Amino acid sequence: MVDFMIPDIRRNKMNEEQFKKMIEDNYDNTKEDSLRSMLSEFYSRKMRSTAILVWANFLFFLALAIISGILFFKADQTKYQIMYAAFFICFAQWSTLTKIFAWQVTHKNSITREIKRLEMRIAELSQTVEDL
Repeated sequence: MVDFMIPDIRRNKMNEEQFKKMIEDNYDNTKEDSLRSMLSEFYSRKMRSTAILVWANFLFFLALAIISGILFFKADQTKYQIMYAAFFICFAQWSTLTKIFAWQVTHKNSITREIKRLEMRIAELSQTVEDL
């Protein structure tokens, strides 16, 4: 029933020392879900395109929010002030949502890493059950 999750490990019938070595090599307590590790992973070479996209989106909407804020104070009529205020709020929200997207991508990577660790532990437990 667990074969679809851990096909390589279970088919190879690894012994207990290999399992322990694999878990010890891949599990690093110092990098476990700390803010520094998540940020370094987000700005790694693998995630470069995502980081560039997030920063470009953020800077674009931030610039639009600043421009609409400046135009708000330069407007003489109330309807234009309301329009620029609405633009400012929308652009500020979009820049915030861009940063939230980056945070979710960072958490997705840590959750994926945790799932892989759990699969390895399940494989180890299934191996010990089979040996009994």
